[in-house]
Amino acid sequence: MARTKEQQKKNAAPAPSPAQLGARSGALHGVLIRPRITEKATVLGEQNVYTFDVAPSSNKMLVAKAITALYKVKPMKVRVVAVPRKKIFVRGTWGTRGGGKKALVYLKKGEKIEFV
Repeated sequence: MARTKEQQKKNAAPAPSPAQLGARSGALHGVLIRPRITEKATVLGEQNVYTFDVAPSSNKMLVAKAITALYKVKPMKVRVVAVPRKKIFVRGTWGTRGGGKKALVYLKKGEKIEFV
């Protein structure tokens, strides 16, 4: 018996998010978006705390695994913080910018992450 398109959509499983995939191969791709280079992040970098923009669906464990895989250092602690959207006024209209997530990665003394 042939199913209708609505029944197929209803029974189809949604694509898993990176958080659901865990440490499977390729699952860490896209967790770290970019290093967050700001004045505050530079000051924290001197204290072995590095800041990254991360995907909205990522969590502490995924960020720690991605740091270990990419930079070959083991984080002592990871903090994930939501960055709120900000209202801006440009050319006579209101809009929003920003938003997302950032992660603070704490390393042991003597360990370093080099950004090129």
